[in-house]
Amino acid sequence: MAKMFRMISGALVRRCSGVAAGLRFALRPLCSAPGPGYCPTIFALSSGHGKCGVAVIRVSGPASASALRSLAGMKQALPAPRTAVLHSLLDPGRGEPLDRGLVLWFPGPHSFTGEDCAEFHVHGGPAVISGVLQALGSLPGLRPAEAGEFTRRAFQAGKLDLTEVEGLGDLIHAETEAQRRQALRQMAGDLGRLYQGWSQALTRNLAHMEAFIDFSEDENIEEGVLKQVDVSVEQLREELEAHLRDGRRGEQLRSGVQVVIAGETNAGKSSLLNTICQRPAAIVSPGAGTTRDVVETPLDIGGFPVLLSDTAGLRDTGDSVEREGVRRARERVEQADLTVAMLDVAEVPEDLTRVPHFLPEYLRKVLGVSPRPCLLVLNKTDLLTGEQLDSLRGVLARAAGLPPVCLLSCTTGDGLEHFLGVLQKQVESMCGNPLVGAPSLTQARHRAHLLRCVEALAQYRHYRELDLALAAEGLRLGLTSLGRITGRVGAEQILDLIFKDFCIGK
Repeated sequence: MAKMFRMISGALVRRCSGVAAGLRFALRPLCSAPGPGYCPTIFALSSGHGKCGVAVIRVSGPASASALRSLAGMKQALPAPRTAVLHSLLDPGRGEPLDRGLVLWFPGPHSFTGEDCAEFHVHGGPAVISGVLQALGSLPGLRPAEAGEFTRRAFQAGKLDLTEVEGLGDLIHAETEAQRRQALRQMAGDLGRLYQGWSQALTRNLAHMEAFIDFSEDENIEEGVLKQVDVSVEQLREELEAHLRDGRRGEQLRSGVQVVIAGETNAGKSSLLNTICQRPAAIVSPGAGTTRDVVETPLDIGGFPVLLSDTAGLRDTGDSVEREGVRRARERVEQADLTVAMLDVAEVPEDLTRVPHFLPEYLRKVLGVSPRPCLLVLNKTDLLTGEQLDSLRGVLARAAGLPPVCLLSCTTGDGLEHFLGVLQKQVESMCGNPLVGAPSLTQARHRAHLLRCVEALAQYRHYRELDLALAAEGLRLGLTSLGRITGRVGAEQILDLIFKDFCIGK
């Protein structure tokens, strides 16, 4: 048995070396050798910059204990782990008091970075913060941390995978409730566990495949192994493709839904932008063609992030500057996740029987021939009588093939609440509920690696009956692609599953 295990190990390590080699960020020791000269202790202000009530200064690395003793004037004993202790802080060089605050001790590996860590909770004045940071910088073996270095050390220590690291970054930058919920779920490991589960399934399939290639001639492999691999790989491919068919909900929620207001001149596009964001973000005037460039403003619509853009009125013009504005407007419509097509209600035909034909033609002028998600807004309803407005509503209710239509007046505000409700529903349907169902893709790099994994599984299916070694290579490539999302993969994972799933030599 031992001899056979060595044979399997050698074969698998040779075959799977490409997997580990393909991951430049594979887990590795934090320090190449002991001592602060090889693994410097880092420190930084972890709370926000500027004046505040309390500032948190974090230290991580092998010299954290000595740094805590030096600043807190402790001779030997350190505070109990993860217990806040009120202590005076002194400049270790001059013995001058710096502040009086809380100190905490987090011995590794039970810390955020996996290393020994210390925290100083001091008053948030600039002079206090500067004094503590200068005192730490004067100690041997300590240096200021680089951007993201604490989180990088946490990843290298195996405390976080790459998806959790990205979730932490998204949480820090979250500006809306939905973004916060999605980031928290990703930071908690939901997305990483999904990908890790697929990696484990693919690892198991690759282990079975490699064992069959190396030992099937000795008749030591159970019958039906390859058929089981075929079924499992096909199921994994279907799950990956379903995950990719998400309408980019997670990515849109993370970066914000691009909503573009477009339409003919003097339709009230800039007035709508100003009304929604409740400030004069765009210039409004009675003259046509006032807006010449794209005006953007970020918004929180019902907890979902939206980047709302006002664009130049669409028309033929001899003015070169306005013509460039029209070109940019059409470009933005092509890039938009959702277009709000605006029309002055006075442009609607008086013969309402023509409306079901007129409005689709107008939408084609604004959106182009390709179908795009949109809302149609008929503005300036304050210019209509009540009877005219009721008649128009009746025609629109009976018209088929139109997107959601909103009647409003930017002047009086009538219909604005209904429009915002419709807009929120559209945005919410694009982003989805981040707490319901499987976690969504949030990064373009995740999508790229998953697409490569699907291509690799297609390679397995193509070569399955032609060459088992090339089919196995497809599984290895797929495993590498999944591993690049989380940052965790290696040949030893395959070895761990050999005796668990197989009865070799029976």
